[in-house]
Amino acid sequence: MNYKLASSSWGKEEIKAIHNVIDSDVFSMDKKVVQYEKNFAKYFGTKYAVMCSSGSTANLLMIASLFFTKKPKLKRGDEVIVPSVSWSTTYFPLQQYGLHVKFVDINLETLNYDLEALKKAVTSKTKAILAVNLLGNPNNFDEIKVIIGNKNILLLEDNCESMGAKFNDKYTGSFGLMGTFSTFFSHHMSTMEGGMIITDDQEIYHVLLCIRAHGWTRNLPMKNKVSNKSKDWFEESFKFVLPGYNVRPLEMSGAIGIEQLKKLPSFLQQRRKNALTFIKLFSESNKFIIQKEIGNSSWFGFSLIIKDTTPRNKIISKLTNASIDTRPIVTGDFTKNEVLKYFDYSIHGCLVNAKKVDTKGFFLGNSHEDLTKELHYLHRVLSE
Repeated sequence: MNYKLASSSWGKEEIKAIHNVIDSDVFSMDKKVVQYEKNFAKYFGTKYAVMCSSGSTANLLMIASLFFTKKPKLKRGDEVIVPSVSWSTTYFPLQQYGLHVKFVDINLETLNYDLEALKKAVTSKTKAILAVNLLGNPNNFDEIKVIIGNKNILLLEDNCESMGAKFNDKYTGSFGLMGTFSTFFSHHMSTMEGGMIITDDQEIYHVLLCIRAHGWTRNLPMKNKVSNKSKDWFEESFKFVLPGYNVRPLEMSGAIGIEQLKKLPSFLQQRRKNALTFIKLFSESNKFIIQKEIGNSSWFGFSLIIKDTTPRNKIISKLTNASIDTRPIVTGDFTKNEVLKYFDYSIHGCLVNAKKVDTKGFFLGNSHEDLTKELHYLHRVLSE
């Protein structure tokens, strides 16, 4: 048996959508992207959604936009708290914009913030908390809200691994000022490559539209909170007002997104069914810690952390020989990486749990397909 990390979620609808774009001869960002953004915002209950080329560039735009509002919400040197376990491009935009990055430990069971550590890490210097909903699992936003209290601290969300997750019946990604999503191949739905930012803030929305495409005014509505736009289309064609990027999505990706979003409820339903099987098989294990669900997880994948002294490489070798795909739990402890020499950063506490995840953790893929046979196979292999 072969237990793959991920599989394609496309069907005839997505193929037809691609052919329709080819037939239209319009390949750069156009009406399909706009429609997908509207559908996405409606689905997740926010006013605005902005599609971009990847979840990584969604994080980049999210951080960049905070510097370009009329009254900038962040400035270089400001402190932003992050969990010590996440993907690299959670952190890189913070470094690229000169922010001070404070790493905080995670909870060994939820894999999200250790809330006691987070509480102690917040100081008068803290300007933002970036909450990462890891492997589909929501953070406890009630507790984070209490920690923030009446302090002037921004809440941002990297929700790239947790599309469709809910906490208190509210979608993750919609708790903060902004939330980011990824539609990479292995994620909950796929648009080839793709990302999305959602927000209820109109000024932020207009800034995102501008910096997504060159920092020009062309994609802004006539009345906007970034530029006094003229009615002369020729003059506005190449008018630049913000230092932007070109991280626009393809029209093809927008067309695929429209179809994938229709299927998302069924994708999530199957992922949660697979999770029930996984929990049944491993929740009583004396060898592994599995992720504790907070709220309603969308179960990106299945994490296992070794309890005893068994070397992880021995288990990984056994899984590989059994044709079972596995990966580290995201980056493990990110602070071990050499790239930190380029960061302005500090570490709160000892990151005990992040280090355990780093040396003892691994994860298996989840899917929109029924994985009952694969999960029982995994259990047999790990029980030997």
